[in-house]
Amino acid sequence: MKSINLRQENFRSMYIAIGLLCFIVAAGTIGYIIVEGFSFPDAFFMTIITISTVGFREIQPLSTTGQFFTAFLIIFSFGIFAYAVTTLTKYIVDGVLRNYLKDNKVRTKIEKLENHVIVVGYGRNGKQAIEELQRYNSPVVIVDSSESIIENIRENPKLLYVNGDAIEDQTLINAGVNKARALITALPNDADNLFVVLTARSMNPDIIIISRASNFNTDKKLRSAGATNVIMPDKIGGQRMAKLVAQPDVVDFVEYVMLRESEGVHIEEISCQNLCETFAEKTIGEWSIRTQTGANIIGIKTVDNKYLVNPSPQERITSKDQLFVLGNPEQIGNLKKILFES
Repeated sequence: MKSINLRQENFRSMYIAIGLLCFIVAAGTIGYIIVEGFSFPDAFFMTIITISTVGFREIQPLSTTGQFFTAFLIIFSFGIFAYAVTTLTKYIVDGVLRNYLKDNKVRTKIEKLENHVIVVGYGRNGKQAIEELQRYNSPVVIVDSSESIIENIRENPKLLYVNGDAIEDQTLINAGVNKARALITALPNDADNLFVVLTARSMNPDIIIISRASNFNTDKKLRSAGATNVIMPDKIGGQRMAKLVAQPDVVDFVEYVMLRESEGVHIEEISCQNLCETFAEKTIGEWSIRTQTGANIIGIKTVDNKYLVNPSPQERITSKDQLFVLGNPEQIGNLKKILFES
């Protein structure tokens, strides 16, 4: 919030500087018109050369009243002009104007997004989540309240961002929460994650929310607040370290071959909702998927949210099931063509 207040203060200073400068120019112009009877162009020009102290000669010889008016105009305008020039120069040199223009450009792109993912918190977990989402070409919007972090994000033209506190409605609205398909909150503080979950769920009842948690007791609270899933990095890290001792080769196989897509092989989730009639209500054995495409069905999520791991060839597939398929992009692409385009 401190960075946001600082940015607002910069804009406030700029507006004050422009306002004072316009006021002194208007006062000088009107004064010369009244005191000396100058035309508007002459009065305006006389005011500009007076407050800027460029040293040009008067448009016309001044009367005694005009000389006094000019003297007071110089005294009052000198500080105002210096303040305005200094403020506007700082506004440009410090990059405030550049950031403002870039933020507007990013805001326009975010307004056009649909079915994107919002990642709250650009820390270690947030960065890893973004990298993984980018591998699947999923559009991502980053939300962070730190100006220094946003400044680093601005250097990457591929990243979309919103600078603000995610527990505030307007920040999530700016990130397109109403049109997003998922939100990941990876803030280090569980209380902050809880507020983000509550806010996002109230604004979009259908959004998928994944929350980070540090405390084991926070899991139930986050789920009650509306989190779809809760991830505890410390718990996962401890389990992985133990399994690296007990079953090191199994862990390496799962992580490096499957999760990291070694040699192009990866697991992909496929919905059977638009399955061709040829394959509807048939068994895996009747599909002959392995023979035709080389891909393997390694799991099924049924309509009642049950998971079947390594299903048998006699397992019947319905249009409400989700398939988990293992293969390279070519094999999985061929599988989709057969299932949905036949």
